[in-house]
Amino acid sequence: MPACPICTTSQTVKNGRIHNGKQRFKCQDCGRQFVERPTKKVIDLATRELIDRLLLENISLAGIARAVQVSPQWLQNYVNEKYTQMPDQWQGRSRKKRTQDPESRT
Repeated sequence: MPACPICTTSQTVKNGRIHNGKQRFKCQDCGRQFVERPTKKVIDLATRELIDRLLLENISLAGIARAVQVSPQWLQNYVNEKYTQMPDQWQGRSRKKRTQDPESRT
């Protein structure tokens, strides 16, 4: 049986299968359920901090996704989440529409 990724104990048992047929395991010590070789990559804190710094440098999302090796969709979701966490005063302010006075045209 594989070791638990959280507490690293080998006290694990089979616990059914996930939607795509992969074997699910459960740790008997901490109760955590996990898959032995997950296909989803967990984005660590250091990578998220790097992304935050790159976003401040006004680099395109596609460029950041390539450089940091994350999917563009994950990055867009991350940026949207960050945007909703911002205070209202920093979110995009609407610009006043320019209204031309018909008499001012010459």
